[in-house]
Amino acid sequence: MGVDNTNCTNLIFTYGTLKRGFSNHVLLQDLMRSGDAVFRGTYRTVEKYPLVCGPYRVPFLLNMPGSGHRVTGELYAVSSRGLDRVDELEGTSRGHYERHPIKLVPAGNVNDSESENKENEEDLLTCAGGLTCAAEAYYAHKSYEKEMWKRNGRKGFCIYSEKEAKGYVKRKDRPQNLTFLDHIRIFISSPSD
Repeated sequence: MGVDNTNCTNLIFTYGTLKRGFSNHVLLQDLMRSGDAVFRGTYRTVEKYPLVCGPYRVPFLLNMPGSGHRVTGELYAVSSRGLDRVDELEGTSRGHYERHPIKLVPAGNVNDSESENKENEEDLLTCAGGLTCAAEAYYAHKSYEKEMWKRNGRKGFCIYSEKEAKGYVKRKDRPQNLTFLDHIRIFISSPSD
């Protein structure tokens, strides 16, 4: 783990290739080495969300609360500089993903009761005490999220694991003559398997 820097105030929830053991985790490793990120633990969404795969088995969290499953992933605190680097990877300025709020609980303390809603604001900001916390997640861009859900048969999964990642193609190994949005458009317009 990296140094627990006080400048790491932005909480981001990772659910796919940024997690430990997956191809894009090298970015977070670099950020932890430079003091621009700190691993906070394994967390799970309070609400259900669709987690699906798109072209090249790229994972997408869809901002459609109430559908899908409670999603398990990893929580990181990152600096502003670290957040900029993750935004770049996620293509937020290119319409690939959008960063929006999400509520989480530690994965070991998932409780479906209403007692989760009785936290104070300080705990929400720090994810302390095993209570519900507010972070941000990278959701599929709203311009294609509904089509992505439909293309996946309105079925998702609760965790992006090696099983879901089987067949994942790294960015450098994808056809370079099309943009990622082109790949997404082709994927959502093609018939389901």
